[in-house]
Amino acid sequence: MVIGRSIINFLFPPACPVCGTPVSVHGELCADCWMSINWIDEPKCVRCGYPFVSDYGPDFRMMCPVCASGNCELDWIRSACVYDDASRDVMLPFKHAGRIDYAYFMSRAMIWAMRDIDLSDIDIVMPVPLACRRLFKRTYNQATLLARPIASVLGVKMDLDSVRRKYRDDMGHKNARQRAENIHGVFVVRRPDKIRGKKILLVDDVMTTGATFSELRRELMRAGAIAVCGVSFCRVVRAI
Repeated sequence: MVIGRSIINFLFPPACPVCGTPVSVHGELCADCWMSINWIDEPKCVRCGYPFVSDYGPDFRMMCPVCASGNCELDWIRSACVYDDASRDVMLPFKHAGRIDYAYFMSRAMIWAMRDIDLSDIDIVMPVPLACRRLFKRTYNQATLLARPIASVLGVKMDLDSVRRKYRDDMGHKNARQRAENIHGVFVVRRPDKIRGKKILLVDDVMTTGATFSELRRELMRAGAIAVCGVSFCRVVRAI
């Protein structure tokens, strides 16, 4: 394996998947591309991971106003970075242009984002399902590509068939209310026997309002899940 890897590195030298700068390992970002992304670090909301602007110190532990008011339905949420111009240049090619090689560093960043969470009780890793019509058009579910290495690191199964997603119009330009209405009733649990009594980690590429996570969580809890958490590569951050 070592010899084979050396041959591959000789024939195809490792390069940053975003800009092509030489790097030490295939799939890694170069220093400049890594620094251009607004990674979410402390301080952040202890429940949903929302980044706080002010530096309250390393021991600051508090919920954001949304979570403090009880409006976060998941047990916890984490995201690796903020959705902005830099992360958009990663997200859009990964999601729509077949740049599946981005999944390596994106999933690693998502695992890093969960470093403050005890993950030992996760039973199932579930990528947010894609409607069959959209999957046929895109040929891959980007959430599945991100979920696979996460499940491998946690040593748990990845569930791809317990939930089906109905086709709805794209939510790209909808506001929070429209997103909630559009996503309502879109998920159908087909295998409640695989869900019952499980703690489930949902995986998605981007979290905008949290409506997708919340709707899927409601259906999973209705099917008997005991807890539902979520992780995304990036999230939209708005003033709260």
